[in-house]
Amino acid sequence: MGVISEQPYRNSNFLVDFGRGDSRSLLAGFAEVIFPDFLVGQPEGHQRPHVVPQPVEPAGVAAANRLVLKRGMMGSLDLYTWWDEARKGRAPRPRTVKVELLGEDQSTVVLTWRFDNVRPVSLSYSPLRAMEGGILMETLTLEFDRVEML
Repeated sequence: MGVISEQPYRNSNFLVDFGRGDSRSLLAGFAEVIFPDFLVGQPEGHQRPHVVPQPVEPAGVAAANRLVLKRGMMGSLDLYTWWDEARKGRAPRPRTVKVELLGEDQSTVVLTWRFDNVRPVSLSYSPLRAMEGGILMETLTLEFDRVEML
């Protein structure tokens, strides 16, 4: 259940949990979450085989069911391993992913988006640029069957 506040919540206080209850681990430290548009009439709970290749869906449905997570690369291969299993057709176990919005104290969860039956779709990395010295970012795009706000 969402917690009502007198002031709007900041978009910089959030955690991501991949269904293991470890939203405060270093590997769960995402810098950006890009939500899809939540559309009326989009298929919910539809069952698709979790093998590669995926069936083609009508335009707009796939984009509506995609969540994008970005984080700084710290040397962990956890996202790559999950994506690689899907790429090789090993049908990794679908997960439940929670995005938890935190209050000003950064310890109270005030709102949660829960994405069910989540699977990796794509994994990408920002360019390597010797002249800039910025942070190497990894981006994971996920597909899901259902979203709920709690």
